[in-house]
Amino acid sequence: MLEIKNISYSVTEDGVTNQILDDISLVIPDGKLTVITGPNGGGKSTLAKIIAGILKPDSGRIIFDGQDITEWSITERANNGIGFAFQQPVRFKGVKVFDLLRLAKGDKKLSSSDACKYLAAVGLCARDYIDREVNASLSGGELKRIEIATVLAKKSKMSVFDEPEAGIDLWSFQNLIEVFDGMRKHIEGSSIIIISHQERILKIADEILLIRDGKLTSKGTADEIMPLLLANESVVKNCNLTGLWTGGECDDRT
Repeated sequence: MLEIKNISYSVTEDGVTNQILDDISLVIPDGKLTVITGPNGGGKSTLAKIIAGILKPDSGRIIFDGQDITEWSITERANNGIGFAFQQPVRFKGVKVFDLLRLAKGDKKLSSSDACKYLAAVGLCARDYIDREVNASLSGGELKRIEIATVLAKKSKMSVFDEPEAGIDLWSFQNLIEVFDGMRKHIEGSSIIIISHQERILKIADEILLIRDGKLTSKGTADEIMPLLLANESVVKNCNLTGLWTGGECDDRT
């Protein structure tokens, strides 16, 4: 279980301080797929990076399985079961997919048959990928699925995915949905956090956390949260955008 306790984070540029996260507290339970959503710039990805140890909070504490990990580095967190997948997966020129899976597993003796199981789990034909280099010849969707395969190989207690839909085509996105749904069904005591505002990802969540302007504003199941999100969307759709060009005001009445 992950506990976020009164986490705040800000950045200062040219003497101006911008509060990104403002005293956020939340709990991510074991055995659940949790989606953190909200408008762009609301602090979602910042929170994910704080959980992973990429960023350090200004204040507050992070408790993971009963241990205070606030001061732990990204390496310490990874070694203790927190996996992180970036919006844009890293390419490794000269490194083969098989090598990457071995590194993730921490086992140089990982067999090719076991490596193939991880690739098959994310919808990739193992024989077509296991000896390929992790370089620019791979599409964004292929890289995303290979990165998810490394997370599966590592068997993290908690896996954090930061906007996995970014930069991939619709076909690859549908495959990702199926992969995440499969991970959710076989979660077995670990937990998954996905940062996303895609409706299809929200619909497979056990719990949705809504972050807006650096604050946790709502939480609940997809059935509870989706109407709130769709209501906000309808306000935007009903806005008289002509006013944007004519200098008039937006009519958000429904």
